[in-house]
Amino acid sequence: MTTPKVRAIIFDIGRVLIRIDASRAMKGLATGLSLSPDELWSAIEKDPRWKDWQEGRIAARDWYLHMKQRFGGSVTFEEFTKTWNLVLDPEPIHPNEMFERLSKNYRLALLSNTDPIHVAHMESHYDFLAYFPARIYSCAVGVTKPNPLIYREALRACRVRAEEAVYIDDIAANVEAAQRLGMAGIQFESPMQLASAFQDLQMAI
Repeated sequence: MTTPKVRAIIFDIGRVLIRIDASRAMKGLATGLSLSPDELWSAIEKDPRWKDWQEGRIAARDWYLHMKQRFGGSVTFEEFTKTWNLVLDPEPIHPNEMFERLSKNYRLALLSNTDPIHVAHMESHYDFLAYFPARIYSCAVGVTKPNPLIYREALRACRVRAEEAVYIDDIAANVEAAQRLGMAGIQFESPMQLASAFQDLQMAI
């Protein structure tokens, strides 16, 4: 039995395409609070409404009010938004030339657990997104990885079967979830390691 040809590559965003530095954002938000930046980020990720935020059940301004009510602080919504986006490094991990090459042979898609503030920022600040006609954001589809529903949404957007797709993520559990559906999976470590993994899959890069 022959292995199906790869027709689509689905990328996670954070720590795969864009570096994440939570401490940069938390330094601004922790000003005047009793928590350190690391303690604040840990508390936010463990917040009971974090999943609702990531799955689009809370509007951006309501999330800001929730954060302000829980942790205090005097920042305006506009200041909060600007500081929240500092978590995203402005310089992408990969050059646009890589996506240019890949897009000639494969359908490219994004699949990310993210929130509406970050989505708006990414859509307006990263030109490499133009190479990704399919963009699956958890806050838009109402489900987060590693739930299989969000992977199936990405496969539908790419119009491919699972066996025809490669999924790339820095988190092992998310890669494994894709593999359980039949996709090839790559746990991202570095650009060089990714290029080697593409070669192992005999992909045209």
